[in-house]
Amino acid sequence: MQRQRRKFIKKALGATASGMMPAFLSAGSSMNTIGEKSLMSHREKLLSLLGEMPFSYQPKRPRIIKKETFETYDVEYIEFDFNGIEPVPGVLLLPHKRKEKMPCMLYCHAHFGTYEIGKEELFNGRSVMPAYAPVYAEKGIVTLAIDSWCFGERKKPGNGSQGESDAFKKMLWEGKTLFGMMLFDEMKALDYLLSRPETDSNRVGVFGLSMGATKAWWMAALDTRITMCMDLCCMTDFEELINTNNLKGHGIYYYVPSLLKYFSTSTINELIVPRPHVSLNGRLDDLTPPKGVDKVRDHLMPLYKKAGKENDCRVELFDCAHQELPEMRKIFLDWLDRYLIQG
Repeated sequence: MQRQRRKFIKKALGATASGMMPAFLSAGSSMNTIGEKSLMSHREKLLSLLGEMPFSYQPKRPRIIKKETFETYDVEYIEFDFNGIEPVPGVLLLPHKRKEKMPCMLYCHAHFGTYEIGKEELFNGRSVMPAYAPVYAEKGIVTLAIDSWCFGERKKPGNGSQGESDAFKKMLWEGKTLFGMMLFDEMKALDYLLSRPETDSNRVGVFGLSMGATKAWWMAALDTRITMCMDLCCMTDFEELINTNNLKGHGIYYYVPSLLKYFSTSTINELIVPRPHVSLNGRLDDLTPPKGVDKVRDHLMPLYKKAGKENDCRVELFDCAHQELPEMRKIFLDWLDRYLIQG
């Protein structure tokens, strides 16, 4: 298993990618002891906390179920065989504005307790966030979204919340974690996205709202093939979340065994340095206590400055709750232009 894990990391996570390995430790970091004593890299350690994953599984070829054409983009509806446990439905957005090689985006949908909604969020948006499909189509960004475990076409029969809880518990018995298996599917989705002839592997973004935001910065931390991370409304220091007595605010997927023994929100996000990273959050959002957002920002900014990339990190609070304001959308559009379109 350990050999398979290392092989997977080298192949899929790009852990040895030139220029992508930041200085993981900072003065006073609780990870210093791990850095000195552990033979695994910090990405390997972080991945190991997510439980067992089907690294050795050989997936079948994806099946294109159907294709549709819309005003500015085409959509392929695809069934993937990522994990050997259950099929993974996905949608691939192909802009009509096409070049030989186009930037690409891995889109991670939110939670909101709406278990019937998954990948469709890309096209329909949310009451708190307009849809991003028209944006990606207009900018010529190939985009892939999949249904996460327990959502969309993968929703468990009956009560969605009960289905998520049951999946979480069963996976713990099996040595897995729900969040780990969620991220594993996203990693395999990224494999597929980068295998498409339309995509440029040098311009790879990840985006998400809420649960999708958490996935986005974990994915960027684990996988150096991602060249730019954008997350909305789910970044804060774990300890500050504890201090505000709001662990109940996040879904059960959010909790990874032993995580706080080795990592903080800041040190996970440190693994993204020096790649461009923008995180926008609401000051009135009880899922992102402002002190916790500031703590992460104050940890990351000196690291980006040291790398000569001070302008490539933006962690900011807005006077709103769990939502995207027009001014937040404007910032995201600017980051798409600067760091994904231009590369």
